[in-house]
Amino acid sequence: MQEKIVILDFGSQTTQLIGRRIRELNIYSEIIPYNKYPYGKEKEEGIIGVILSGSPLSVYDKDAFRIDFEKLTGRVPVLGICYGAQLTAYNYGGSVESAPSREYGRAHLEFIDPECPLFHGIEKGAQVWMSHGDTITALPEGFECVASTSHVTFAAFQAPETMGQLWGVQFHPEVFHSTCGMQLLQNFAVDICGASRSWSAESFIETTVAELREQLGNDRVILGLSGGVDSSVAAVLLNRAIGKNLTCIFVDHGMLRKNEFTDVLRDYECLGLNVIGVDASDKFFADLAGVTDPERKRKIIGADFIEVFDAEASKITDARWLAQGTIYPDCIESLSITGTVIKSHHNVGGLPERMNLSLCEPLRLLFKDEVRAVGRALGMPEHLIKRHPFPGPGLAVRILGEVTREKVEILQNADHIFIQGLRDSGLYDQVWQAGVILLPVQSVGVMGDERTYERAVALRAVTSTDAMTADWAHLPYEFLAKVSNEIINKVKGVNRVCYDISSKPPATIEWE
Repeated sequence: MQEKIVILDFGSQTTQLIGRRIRELNIYSEIIPYNKYPYGKEKEEGIIGVILSGSPLSVYDKDAFRIDFEKLTGRVPVLGICYGAQLTAYNYGGSVESAPSREYGRAHLEFIDPECPLFHGIEKGAQVWMSHGDTITALPEGFECVASTSHVTFAAFQAPETMGQLWGVQFHPEVFHSTCGMQLLQNFAVDICGASRSWSAESFIETTVAELREQLGNDRVILGLSGGVDSSVAAVLLNRAIGKNLTCIFVDHGMLRKNEFTDVLRDYECLGLNVIGVDASDKFFADLAGVTDPERKRKIIGADFIEVFDAEASKITDARWLAQGTIYPDCIESLSITGTVIKSHHNVGGLPERMNLSLCEPLRLLFKDEVRAVGRALGMPEHLIKRHPFPGPGLAVRILGEVTREKVEILQNADHIFIQGLRDSGLYDQVWQAGVILLPVQSVGVMGDERTYERAVALRAVTSTDAMTADWAHLPYEFLAKVSNEIINKVKGVNRVCYDISSKPPATIEWE
């Protein structure tokens, strides 16, 4: 049984970061909705500890998310973070009130209880990150304060031993700005929960291959390839598990990067994969004609992809499984616990019943950097592993407004110059994701002795570890000037280049 730390998600924007930080300690973590916890089944599930996430809600709200502490505490160690800490205090009779002003940003621990195991190795003055509108004003009877800042009296607390191992912190140890955060999480997961730190790419491969062989047996499996890291790693992993019983289908919707269809097919041949390539660009462009709404574009591309894929897959009459390269952020972003759609993904659910195929998603619980680590452990070439993430709908979500072949060709050429420039300058691996956006505007320019009225494009490059948060890449001015000049000189129809300096949040990585 794989041991794991479970993070109960109350809707915080940083819940995924908690999971990431635990995995960075070589400990498997799993994020589940706050109301899906398997009470009483900790041993069967391999749960050795629980972390309660933050939330945009207040614990005293009528519809506040709650859990059954009586069924949880005493079975495994529990750590509440921000809302999780306030919910813990509130549940046991403490007071939580709206703070006079939102406590946000850096703070320093002015008091730390040296005997508290949660703070071993953390010194007074350590920096933490606050982000809450409420604050604990009184602890429950028997609870002890184990850390404070100048403005937050109960920055951290622990429950009496009679209640089991239960702690709460009102700061966010998972964020980069909490310099003692990793130490605190390690203290909880390793020293308190007793995690063995055996989670690794190699152990994932060994476990997953065995599980896939047991799950799939001698069944035929179809995999939808996109050319990206996720589906490629999923294909190689499945190929190791079931070999010839895997058939891959690569659909070209016409909005891939320049020369990508032929380049990717060649790569897959080198990997020994059985791949069928399908050029369905005519259908996609016809169905997208006149459509400008971003979500409608995604829906159309998703529906067309399934239709084309289904037609090709139906030729393999003995197939019983459909495999996909779905990863954790896909699942998390597609539908939050509050039911708010952030964006649609055509590789998350939505399979037509007529396909009559069961779903296999071997990477569903991995973050992107973990997928890359698995790819390396599988012996895949670096140029495939280091490939930047690319959206399923392709360049369609980088063309604001209607998608046409002419616009795609313009964008492909501009994008090729930008991406190749990053490679040639040694900047590609320093960037998480990059691409060019074709804007729905034209601007006045001068070329030669003539005025022009042509399109504007925006360069987008970000740094990140898992795409849940991202900062704009601080590329050298000299590089940006060179790329801008080359795009304007070589791409017919473009006379202006801008650079996007928005971070996520509030902006998303893609423009649509």
